[in-house]
Amino acid sequence: MLSETLEHLVTVRNGIYIDGTLGGGGHAEKILAKIFPEGSLIGIDADADAIAEATSRLHRFQPNIQLVHNNTVQIASILQSLRITSVNGLLLDLGVSSFQLDETRKGFSFRGNDRLDMRMDIRQELDAWTVVNTYSPDDLAHVIYTYGEERMSRRIARAIEQYRRTKAVDTTGELAEIVEHCTGGKFATKSLARVFQAIRIEVNDELKRLEKILNDSMQFLSSGARVVVISYHSLEDRIVKNFFHDKAATFIPSGNKYMPDTPVEATFRLITKKPLTASDDELAVNPRSRSAKMRVAEKL
Repeated sequence: MLSETLEHLVTVRNGIYIDGTLGGGGHAEKILAKIFPEGSLIGIDADADAIAEATSRLHRFQPNIQLVHNNTVQIASILQSLRITSVNGLLLDLGVSSFQLDETRKGFSFRGNDRLDMRMDIRQELDAWTVVNTYSPDDLAHVIYTYGEERMSRRIARAIEQYRRTKAVDTTGELAEIVEHCTGGKFATKSLARVFQAIRIEVNDELKRLEKILNDSMQFLSSGARVVVISYHSLEDRIVKNFFHDKAATFIPSGNKYMPDTPVEATFRLITKKPLTASDDELAVNPRSRSAKMRVAEKL
């Protein structure tokens, strides 16, 4: 959804923009091409390999870029350390990037046979191997059902527990084989995607971090600044939807028909009343965008 991102995010050419999910720098490159040389961009990513890739890709836009190896959940301290008090736009393209999926050694994809990892930041201790091999069956089922919305979560968790009685589940291939044995048939691929997604979200604490990023970014958004969020999971989209709607509200319902609602001052204006989705043309060239939902809001 690149064209939609550029259309909604960039409102002034001489602004400061944040790509909080830098990845290999694909979005950042197009944003910079639109605002350079008047504007500047700060790219943030917890993956050191992504920073290295983007550094090479975006070199021609120096000195209008600053790339930061950190988790965007630290956005407040990052901007404070850069002495930036006001920005004109924030982009969050959530989930795992194509850059990470295609790098099989990171253990994000069920199509390879690499060590279970899934850490976006290899400096953290918790990884997918630990989740799969040390969580109780009940805790595993909870993660798979809550974050993956997989109906066969308990069966899969029990199968994982049975497997690890003999040996640890060391690789993505072993985990995929267990899931496929539980689901099978035409539903196997969807179940694999849900299970791997759920474990990745648990490893990286993605939902809680998303809430914190949205809240902490508020103090740095100038009037007219846009926040563009692309999500790939219903729980992510719900967090973004609720956050935007809460900030755009002009009253708080009393919950009692005999009591008046409490007026409040809105801090956001909704640019997209409903989420935007990928066009047929984009789906044809980028099947991964099929579950993407974009929401946009503007700071008042």
